[in-house]
Amino acid sequence: MKRQWYGRDTELSIRMILVVFLLTAVYLLFIGVLWDAGVPTVWIIFLAGAMLAAQYFFSDKLVLMATRAREVSPADAPELHARIERLAAMVDLPKPKVAIMEHDMPNAFATGRSPSHSVVAVTTGLMRTLSDEEIDAVLAHELSHIRNRDVMVMTIASFFSTVAYFLVRSLMYVRFDGGDRRKGGNPIIVVWLVALLVWIVSFLLLRALSRYRELAADRGSAIITGAPSQLASALTKISGVMGRIPKKDLREVQGANAFFILPAVTGESIMELFSTHPSLKTRLDRLERLSQEIERL
Repeated sequence: MKRQWYGRDTELSIRMILVVFLLTAVYLLFIGVLWDAGVPTVWIIFLAGAMLAAQYFFSDKLVLMATRAREVSPADAPELHARIERLAAMVDLPKPKVAIMEHDMPNAFATGRSPSHSVVAVTTGLMRTLSDEEIDAVLAHELSHIRNRDVMVMTIASFFSTVAYFLVRSLMYVRFDGGDRRKGGNPIIVVWLVALLVWIVSFLLLRALSRYRELAADRGSAIITGAPSQLASALTKISGVMGRIPKKDLREVQGANAFFILPAVTGESIMELFSTHPSLKTRLDRLERLSQEIERL
């Protein structure tokens, strides 16, 4: 049975629009400074574009390689395939590829540039830890990321942040006292400082956008399953088990934190401001409010 994407989280939508607006403003300012300074940034823009294009078109393969997850066929994991196929059909998504990651950490992720080029992966630890209903809730969260095209959104949003990063790195090796390094009276050091500021501000804004996308995927999971409490229960279990996973094992997969349903860290070891994910308390509070909202319908 297909689920209607009913209702809207107005507060969440406003926050995401505000972040995108601020990112746009910061990037336009950055472009204006580069233009005014006459900085030859074509090769940097090309390099950043090539890197992000590779990330966009090959994100599924790159993340699978980074996490050592392996794609499995319906014969290898019939129950997992059946679950994902059923949930995908409920929101009119093509069935994504399915992968399994051999790891005690209970977690899952989704990636891919579009619904027709996507993959959902779960760890063996997740399948051992959660109930059937909780697994469905986690899978629905990941399918919501695919439905919302989050890989595309974050890739596009991070383009000029990546340009700023490359400029900061490359201009560190430029001598700022040379007269030939100035264009139209604008010293290169000003460009470097602006690029650094743009990178820092956009880093924080992109982290905020990522956190809001996670909350949107939580909402999607609740709508698909009709049971926000199951995702809340799954997140609580995952968080509890995460604290018992050896730190060495967590460090091995932290490069894929942005993709996981919960980052591979213990407790509150990272400040939420710098995190790709909201705090567990924030997510549980929102799921509780959504549960009450669904009950009133």
